[in-house]
Amino acid sequence: MLFFTQLWVVYPLSLPKWSDHSTFRHLPLLKCIRLFLSCRTESVAEKMLTNWFAFLLHKFLKECAGEPLFMLYCAIKQQMEKGPIDCITGEARYSLSEDKLIRQQIDYKTLTLSCVNPDNENSPEFPVKVLNCDTITQVKEKILDAVCRNMHFSQRPRAADMDLEWRQGRTARVVLQDEDITTKIEGDWKRLNTLMHYQVSDHCVVALVPKQMSSYNLPSSASFPRSISRYDVPFRSTPTSPDSPHSRVPMLTPDMESGVKVWHLVKNHDHGDQKEGERGSKMVSEIYLTRLLATKGTLQKFVDDLFETLFSTVCRGSALPLAIKYMFDFLDEQADKHGIHDMDVRHTWKSNCLPLRFWVNVIKNPQFVFDIHKSSITDACLSVVAQTFMDSCSTSEHRLGKDSPSTKLLYAKDIPNYKSWVERYYADINRLPAISDQDMNAYLAEQARLHSNEFNVLCALHEMYAYVSKYSQEIIEALEQDDQAQKQRLAYKVEQIITAMSVES
Repeated sequence: MLFFTQLWVVYPLSLPKWSDHSTFRHLPLLKCIRLFLSCRTESVAEKMLTNWFAFLLHKFLKECAGEPLFMLYCAIKQQMEKGPIDCITGEARYSLSEDKLIRQQIDYKTLTLSCVNPDNENSPEFPVKVLNCDTITQVKEKILDAVCRNMHFSQRPRAADMDLEWRQGRTARVVLQDEDITTKIEGDWKRLNTLMHYQVSDHCVVALVPKQMSSYNLPSSASFPRSISRYDVPFRSTPTSPDSPHSRVPMLTPDMESGVKVWHLVKNHDHGDQKEGERGSKMVSEIYLTRLLATKGTLQKFVDDLFETLFSTVCRGSALPLAIKYMFDFLDEQADKHGIHDMDVRHTWKSNCLPLRFWVNVIKNPQFVFDIHKSSITDACLSVVAQTFMDSCSTSEHRLGKDSPSTKLLYAKDIPNYKSWVERYYADINRLPAISDQDMNAYLAEQARLHSNEFNVLCALHEMYAYVSKYSQEIIEALEQDDQAQKQRLAYKVEQIITAMSVES
């Protein structure tokens, strides 16, 4: 059965947490691999290659690439939250993506709230910066970010399970909500409540407390008299996908909705009823392109640090992972074997093998690696960074014009520099000493030994056998025609395994 490990490396199960950082952790490797493999590929070999890199680059991701990736995520999140973010459309004042940029003028002010310490109400309050245009759920999220900054996202309380109290003196406590009987309705539009709506000012005292469950167990058809306290009307929340812009927005029950559309900062006119005057209120492209460039400048250092780490053969004294050198040498050998001397072709092979197959997925989806929440605006910004990463690996010249997308224009001056990093990276790898099959096999054996208790070998082998058995003829014919496979007599070993398994079954 050892034969299978010579063909593919499939060791899917959890690895230790990132012990150097208390604010985040790696997700189980099995989940990471499954998420990477969920991306569309054209062959089993491509999926196995992704699997192979996901396992063998885990140490490099943990010790080297993980930190600049996490710092980029944090920088994007912090920069986006400095300005208004529409919790319905996912658009923001600060963005790298034109599609997620608020183009209307939004008046807002930064507030510093004094938050009661949830562990000790007698201790001094701690400050939390919010915006007066934030919805109540957005305020709760920012407070949770401050309170639970050393806690994994999956283990911290959900904003939907907490109430935000505005405390006025020792006894007066007002529960703030996204929607209640004070919510403003104009025509068929209903606007979510914000701190501005409640007239919460700078340095007000607030507290995040567990939601009173008794208020939320009422039937959806319950009616509430207008005479009760204007701030005590409960609402019902609907759980959705964590990455959805609606996932943090409480939604009223359908019988209370009556077809009314909810909005926060800008009205979503996807319904086809946008008027000419409203279209005219959009800022011209030159204005918001300037804002995109300003955001890009703020994040530049973090993008550079990540790209430089991924395109470097030495990181913090750590050598290049053997898997990368071994695979790149294999691609060069195949090019020599088939008489392919065009360096652009070799460059493209290597780019498709590692940066575009593995690292792009990691950049776009840091939640595959860390226990974090990725909002829609963060996702949009990471997609721009990932597209820039892809463009940097291309050998073709990018011609820009007036109709070029803003994502291309943003990094137009940086891509030539990034391309030089990629070319230098590939050249440096090529100059490194070759790795023998013996050394690579020893490396794979060591990786298997380190995680021998973290996965079910027999289960993985059985899954691979099911595939090999189904396509045995094609696999044996391919192995008989391959020089390396002939040296290791792999075709004969496959036939032996199939025969032995057939007898046992």
